Amino acid sequence: MTTTATNDRPAPDEPPAGTLDVGELDLRPALEAVLMVVDEPVTEEHLAKVLQRPRRAIGDALRELSDEYARRGSGFELRLVAGGWRYYTRPEYAAAVETFVLDGQQARLTQAALETLAVVAYRQPVSRSRVSAVRGVNCDGVMRTLLQRGLVEESGTEPETGAILYRTTNYFLERMGLRGLDELPELAPFLPEADAVEADSLEGVPSFDPDAPDPISTTET
Repeated sequence: MTTTATNDRPAPDEPPAGTLDVGELDLRPALEAVLMVVDEPVTEEHLAKVLQRPRRAIGDALRELSDEYARRGSGFELRLVAGGWRYYTRPEYAAAVETFVLDGQQARLTQAALETLAVVAYRQPVSRSRVSAVRGVNCDGVMRTLLQRGLVEESGTEPETGAILYRTTNYFLERMGLRGLDELPELAPFLPEADAVEADSLEGVPSFDPDAPDPISTTET
């Protein structure tokens, strides 16, 4: 008699055992985690699709978070700008951020800055959100430091999304003692391809102003 073998492996579209489906995550912490790495203001519709929740629930949670940050006097705020939500430094603390960034120009680059610079060097031209996706943390503050130090510069926009792209500068080559990017060590195979992290990148219409207050970021510089 022929028996049918039982396949205990999960179906291809099922999440691995022990992991939570995105729709099962606590909504407010999930929103905070996503908003920490967005490159531009992100719409409620996009967040609803990513987090698998109704748009109304997303909007209500965002406004609750915004009100909570305001009540506790946080140094950052969650604002609705140009149809999307994003973290921003509260205006009264912009001077502190500017002083910190400018002071960092004279300091040695941190490990976080070196890692971010490596991603730009090997994946250029690349958007900030893709750099953040490769490193797994928000790189806004680090990218601003690299821009201020003259090691990276803007290099147009991505045709599909309009996100600002960045590349290394001639000053970077000078500091590294290289004649060209072709002299970079063979490190690229250890970095994920840009397409591999594209799904993790939330891109939008560019509105980045180098003179504007920093959005909230991790403590990396």
